[in-house]
Amino acid sequence: MKLLKPRVFIFFFLLAGCCFLSTCTYEKATPTFNGYPDEVGKLVYTKCATAGCHTDASKEAAGGLSMESWESLFKGGHSGAAVIPYRSDFSTMCYFTNTFSDLGTIIGPTMPYGRTPLTRDEVLLLKNWIDAGAPSKENFVKFSDNPNRSKYYVTNQGCDVVTVFDAETGLQMRMVNVGQTAGTEAPHMVRVSPDKKYWYVLSLDGLYLEQYSTTTDQLTGKATIGPGYWNAFTISSDSHTAYCSDMSDISSGKVAIVNLDALTSYTLQPFNYPHGMALDAADDTLYITQQVGSNQLYKVPIADFSALSNVNLYAGTPPVLYLNPHEVIFAPDHSKYFVTCQSSSDVRVFETGTDRLLAIIPVGASPTEMSFSLHSNNLFVSCTEDTLTFPGQRGSVAVIDYVNNTFKKAIYTGWQPHGIIVDDERNLVIVANRNFSTDGPAPHHANACGGRNGYVTFIDINTLETVKNFTGTADKKIEVSVDPYSVAKK
Repeated sequence: MKLLKPRVFIFFFLLAGCCFLSTCTYEKATPTFNGYPDEVGKLVYTKCATAGCHTDASKEAAGGLSMESWESLFKGGHSGAAVIPYRSDFSTMCYFTNTFSDLGTIIGPTMPYGRTPLTRDEVLLLKNWIDAGAPSKENFVKFSDNPNRSKYYVTNQGCDVVTVFDAETGLQMRMVNVGQTAGTEAPHMVRVSPDKKYWYVLSLDGLYLEQYSTTTDQLTGKATIGPGYWNAFTISSDSHTAYCSDMSDISSGKVAIVNLDALTSYTLQPFNYPHGMALDAADDTLYITQQVGSNQLYKVPIADFSALSNVNLYAGTPPVLYLNPHEVIFAPDHSKYFVTCQSSSDVRVFETGTDRLLAIIPVGASPTEMSFSLHSNNLFVSCTEDTLTFPGQRGSVAVIDYVNNTFKKAIYTGWQPHGIIVDDERNLVIVANRNFSTDGPAPHHANACGGRNGYVTFIDINTLETVKNFTGTADKKIEVSVDPYSVAKK
């Protein structure tokens, strides 16, 4: 074999070394940025996911939020999601990095903390990326898979939006604008149809019952119900009909009956301050609470509304003060029904059919909404203005054994709890805390609508205690928009 001369050998050695170094340089020039698109990744890795800030190792000192990867970003922080796909106007990642008033909400402390703020181009890069869905490098938008996923829906009365939660992670996944006019309509109640195909929204100052797909969360239609002070509604077990209450006085209070297939409606008058509504097991009798100045509820045959009667909510001599019933709900077996009486701070239980009073169960002040757990025989009742059960706080959730009609305990979930729904599949109760009064705790951040943000907390059905955050140091508390009022589950 012919040996290479020393100078030729050195030449080939240097050439091979150059090729090796060239290859290493090329690989370093095209990092993957852990799932982020390249331009966004460069920004995040130089301004956000740096030592001492939003990394896996130091996230507890940075609001619990790690941005070390695209996946970790979507695990959120102590206050919930930092990025909501398609909605930079509701993404705190934009709020804290923006310093330009024409580009949206600005809140402090400005990030990156203690360093030069992002340039206008950098803020626009983040804003445009989020408005495009905040996709990964592979162009995947979070929560865009599995259209049949379980969700929670929370109305925000002060902002005309519904916050959509992914039930599996308990994080905000979408924000949906609701309402059909330029002014604030105040979405008051949200319900999912029994067949799980649609969710519906009724707004205090709206003209419609709005219908949205539970698969896409897009508006699919609306039924005109006209002007009124719309409050509550219920849906028949076959998902074909809705009944909506206009909580006005005897001169204008009414009930709208909506065909949910054709999205047509007609109204019936008069009712005196009608509010909470529930159908019996056969869907042939509608129970309606009289919210203001009343000790009774309406009992209405569906076949003939003119044949309505009244159910007295007191036993013996009528009370001096009105009970002012708010909501009515049937037990899972429909053998009895429960009514929250706001002025007397109790829940009253009646036998179905005879309407005989079975029990009066004292709870916290101003009991409002209710939800049953089928697995635990518990009825959860939000008591929005209760200031006695937990001194220094406003609100409580009462737990009632609905089999024995007895009070079990009270739980503090947050300031002014109202909307409440049980998720038996995950052994959770989801509570919307309005935080509407100015004496409540200061929100974590501002928002695009103005007003005070409320928040969502969770109760563990097994322990009957609030669920803690992932560090176990405080309640899991997901901040949403202004005045979260009603909750529904898909």
